[in-house]
Amino acid sequence: MAIPILMYHQIDQPPPRGTPLRGLVVAPASFAWQMRLLRSLGYQGLSMRDLEPYLAGQKQGKVVGLTFDDGYQNNLMHALPVLQRHRFTATCYGVSGMVGGSNVWDSDKVQPKPLMTQAEWQAWLQAGMDVGSHTCTHARLTDLDAASAREEIAASRQALQQLLGCEVRHFCYPYGRYEDTHAQMAREAGYASATTTQRGRVQVGDDVFKLKRIMVARATHPLQFLLKVLTRYEDKRS
Repeated sequence: MAIPILMYHQIDQPPPRGTPLRGLVVAPASFAWQMRLLRSLGYQGLSMRDLEPYLAGQKQGKVVGLTFDDGYQNNLMHALPVLQRHRFTATCYGVSGMVGGSNVWDSDKVQPKPLMTQAEWQAWLQAGMDVGSHTCTHARLTDLDAASAREEIAASRQALQQLLGCEVRHFCYPYGRYEDTHAQMAREAGYASATTTQRGRVQVGDDVFKLKRIMVARATHPLQFLLKVLTRYEDKRS
């Protein structure tokens, strides 16, 4: 059974044409029709927490993983009401050292966008959603020595758990950059999975610390979206 895990970043009105990283901003109306389409096809949208038994082959069904990278405030504002309407759950991967801050790692490319505060993360959790870790500083792990990479991976989990009072079971590699040693570090830090930006759907038996995902971009149209979910198709322009 192949399971698509969708990857989103921001759910907000896209910036003007020509703005760097514009493709990572999906309009609220687009996100709404995408979730509505999943529901009409009989899919259940699930957080990584709720997807665990399907990844392990313990349960079967028409499921799709829903993930948001970075922890943008607009995920709470625009995505959460849609998720609740369809009774879907999702995982948002937070940067533990930047709770209540902004996406400073992109400051040389785009205007800052606010990240969720502690209270907003609590609201996300109280709505039945899941929190994952995206390191302490949105670090490019492949640029770090082993000790620093291990600290980014392990300390972010501990910090989020302490701040939010919840278990953080899932990790996401910033920029999709990782090596086998980082996957092992994630395992040793106590995570149950780690997601990448490598494109494709997940099969039961795949390495859960190297999970593929499917990016949903600003320009993804309905046919592309269907193909992304239902087949192995990937449009490299998306």
